Amino acid sequence: MSSTGHHPGPYGGPGTAIVIGSFPLAGGSWFATHRHPVHQLAWPRSGLLRVRTEAGAWLLPPSLALWIPAGVPHATGAAGSAVMRSPYVAPERCPVPWAEPTVVAVSPLLRELIDHLDGADLPPDARIRAEAVLFDLLRPVPVTSISVPEPRDPRARMVARALAADPSDGRPLEEWGAEVGASARTLARLFTAETGLSFRRWREQVRMRAAMPLLAEGLTVESVARRIGYATGSAFVSAFHRTVGLTPRAYFPAP
Repeated sequence: MSSTGHHPGPYGGPGTAIVIGSFPLAGGSWFATHRHPVHQLAWPRSGLLRVRTEAGAWLLPPSLALWIPAGVPHATGAAGSAVMRSPYVAPERCPVPWAEPTVVAVSPLLRELIDHLDGADLPPDARIRAEAVLFDLLRPVPVTSISVPEPRDPRARMVARALAADPSDGRPLEEWGAEVGASARTLARLFTAETGLSFRRWREQVRMRAAMPLLAEGLTVESVARRIGYATGSAFVSAFHRTVGLTPRAYFPAP
């Protein structure tokens, strides 16, 4: 595990707290698990950014970013091509108190401030003023991470991998049990014991994970609902809000 990962350093002058790092990412590429001695605001300037920590996993559009406190192990990658533009913050100069990964909304003003702070010719006094505004704009949003752990038992794992490949498969556990050689009760028990989620909740999580790239591509709610196994758009919206904490429209606002 790298101790510093992709932290760009150095800071912009005496008294400044933030340095901006920009990293183009090819689809499917990852920065392996690492940690920084500084805080990071992981934000996709374009595309979709994936972030994994011990606390969960997130898929972030440009309207959202993830605050990663200093020292927290994490991996960052891209779903499709993306540009990650991250403020890195010196802990000793940071007023943000969050000790856990926290999702924040990226408003148009915050977006412009990050780009503004990326300028190499910004004088230190102007940089300090802009940094203070950036800190004021960090507002947490109630987004729940999507975690889809895989069960260890080979029978339950066969079911999990089949559903990950085709989330729209709506067969009940009785039918899956006949296919993998286990009773519905056994499979239900295995999913709960080995993933921490009931089978119903596990399948809902895997469907939401599949839905996010489709929503980011601009597909309609009704189209996404059909692709991942929901009979109606309203049923999908309800499940998305229940699982993620926001509606699809709030998570992926129109440009």
